[in-house]
Amino acid sequence: MAKGMVLGLVLVLGGCTAQEARYVAAPSVAPPAGPVTAAVTSPAPGATGVSTAPEIRTAVTGAATGTVTLTGPGGPVEGAPYPDGASWVPAAQLDFGATYTATVTATRSDGQKTTATSSFRTMGRSGNTAGSGLYLADGETVGVGMPVVVELARDVADGNREAVQRRVSVRSDPPQVGGWHWFSAHELHYRPQVPWRAGTRIDVRAGIGGLDMGGWYGEADRSASVTVGPDQRFVVDNGTKQMTVSRDGEVLRTIPVSLGKPSTPSSSGNLVVMEKAESMVFDSSTFGVPVNSADGYRTTVYWDLRLTWGGEFVHAAPWSVGDQGERNVSHGCVNMSTENATWLFRLAHRGDMVTVAGTEVKVGAGDGWTDWELGFDQYQQVGPSPKPGLPDAVQEARQR
Repeated sequence: MAKGMVLGLVLVLGGCTAQEARYVAAPSVAPPAGPVTAAVTSPAPGATGVSTAPEIRTAVTGAATGTVTLTGPGGPVEGAPYPDGASWVPAAQLDFGATYTATVTATRSDGQKTTATSSFRTMGRSGNTAGSGLYLADGETVGVGMPVVVELARDVADGNREAVQRRVSVRSDPPQVGGWHWFSAHELHYRPQVPWRAGTRIDVRAGIGGLDMGGWYGEADRSASVTVGPDQRFVVDNGTKQMTVSRDGEVLRTIPVSLGKPSTPSSSGNLVVMEKAESMVFDSSTFGVPVNSADGYRTTVYWDLRLTWGGEFVHAAPWSVGDQGERNVSHGCVNMSTENATWLFRLAHRGDMVTVAGTEVKVGAGDGWTDWELGFDQYQQVGPSPKPGLPDAVQEARQR
């Protein structure tokens, strides 16, 4: 596999996680000839300084199945086989500076068994770690367009990206096909081929605590379980200056809006709600326009739904009610009345799909969660697409 290459189609598995790796040999009529052998090949016997995010690899011959167990200072360690069957992965980060014993038991179809064990010691705590973020809140209800977003505090070199990707587990119930995309050297996304089915449970684990990412290590694992809510779509048509809000295919409301004026147009594209805030301070100085200038402002804006990192929101704009449905007067945001914005805010989930059509500009790649701007074949790319680093977290919005 080429450096930076992402995996192909991924079937997101449902159900419970197994605790044993099983390797299935080709079927045969008679018991296989020759003795059963088994060995733990990685980590090597007696290895020290092993990552706290290891993959246990084994070799068995003459066997129909092989099972792997791992024990440590606290007793048995839960884990599961990697989907490709090539290794066994612990369900949580291992302890630093601890000794573990891996055991593989090979069983031939006629019942003959053999067992092999191997011990290794994990690395001590490293001072060269970096944090990470998982843009999912445990127990959250999300929209059908919600991507799984893993953000790392440092860039990952090409040769280490596949290892990172292998350590991010996405399971859904019911199962759905999905794939991966590196939007930058520090931001890995996963999305289904088509929007999630309403009611889907998604379990995500980024098992990157202690993972070597090229001379630096992940600080800790990240995990969350979320549920997909109803299929809600918000479609903004610049031609009519209206937003159509639908739920499970039924139109709930049509809302007059005002978009970005010609000098600061709104971005067209297939977007998702990234963030909800009952109020935010919008400050023009965050994008270089002094507050005391003719086009400057610093004001509190209510019922905000973020669409882009650059600062495009859907929000209440009582000052432009007379323009809504008629003309564009905003700095790039989607303006609506306070009544409509309050109603939409209470309805919306992060991950709800928002389509903006007919404006003068297209949304920039990676300016927000632009996963649905790409066809699925393009989404499953080789290497990352260019994208600047995320803006300072204190930057609230560049538009109004």
